[in-house]
Amino acid sequence: MSFFARKTSEKDKHRLWDQYYKSVPISRLWPLYAAVFCLFAITGIFGDIFNLGHTPYVITILNAIFSGSVALMYIHVGMRLTPRYFIHATLLQIPIWLGFTAIVTFLGSHFHLQPVPAASGVRFAGVVMLLLVIVSYSLLIRFVRGEGQESSRIRNELELAHGIQKTLVPPVALRDAQFELYGRSDPSDKVGGDLVDALRLEDGSTVAYIADIAGHGLQAGILMGMLKTAARTALLDARLVEPQDVLPSLMDRLNRVLPDVKEPQMYATFAGFRLNPDGSVFYALAAHPPILHYRSRAGTEHISAEQFPLGLMPVEGFSAGASIMLAGDLLIAVTDGILEASNESEDEFGLDRLQEVIARHSGDSLPVLADAILGAARAFGKQIDDQTLLLVRRL
Repeated sequence: MSFFARKTSEKDKHRLWDQYYKSVPISRLWPLYAAVFCLFAITGIFGDIFNLGHTPYVITILNAIFSGSVALMYIHVGMRLTPRYFIHATLLQIPIWLGFTAIVTFLGSHFHLQPVPAASGVRFAGVVMLLLVIVSYSLLIRFVRGEGQESSRIRNELELAHGIQKTLVPPVALRDAQFELYGRSDPSDKVGGDLVDALRLEDGSTVAYIADIAGHGLQAGILMGMLKTAARTALLDARLVEPQDVLPSLMDRLNRVLPDVKEPQMYATFAGFRLNPDGSVFYALAAHPPILHYRSRAGTEHISAEQFPLGLMPVEGFSAGASIMLAGDLLIAVTDGILEASNESEDEFGLDRLQEVIARHSGDSLPVLADAILGAARAFGKQIDDQTLLLVRRL
């Protein structure tokens, strides 16, 4: 992954999980809280069982309330607060125990509470424990059912978003007298933040590009759709710009548009080509992994450029380079979801393995080459990020 890219590590997943439950309203969490209270209130009844049922009813009930309240405190800390509050909760038990003991002593001496007959006390404890189990189970089922309904709603929304994603980022395949190109994006979630697109301009040239929104998921997918719309709108004026300046102009406009429609920490990396009718190629990169230029007789060349990502900083002066392609040459641009696929040893797929796949399949059709690249990356390591590629061949 490039310096500017963002990943969702296992630590990030736990952080997102914690943030989720901190954002869930109490109106949805209260059945879980009440279920935990009832379940652990049972432990307070055990004191009466160990006392052979002789504990006064009032003391037994207070002990159950105390036990359930302590459990309630811990689950609230675990779901809504940071782990350091567990220490505070543990220390807080000391004054709570002292206060509970003082209350029991006061009630026993002031109201002259007498031991309960063993048979009556045990029956009372048993009935209360059974009721608490039933109530706790009912509340837990209510909570699970509510979360299931919420999950179903979110899943339906994601399915809808996935349909929109396929509409916004379909596979791209174009061919003219000089070039053929193929692009494809496979999101890691229902909605991805990668984009591949190609557009034929009025002068007969073609602009094709690949972009990677920082992160993935619905938020990145929304920004990806905005970027595609902004890019296509900007390219409507490409005829007013010199051919070598089309890509820099596009990047500059995207860099000015994106900050107003995104969160401050979000940005996009970019790699683009302008394929000209005379067979020449202009390319541009913004914080994107290197482009590979495969030459059938001269090996593979890495093309890179040090430019800021789009939408992160108010910079100007984006630039493009030129490249000469001979018949059979390939240009390959991929996102870091392919390059950073990692195996169990945390080795990354990387550019070297990508070059090996390209060399083995350089004569295949571009869709077959794309399948070979994606298949090799996924065989090497599990897909954890959106995987997108753009392939260009000189005919």
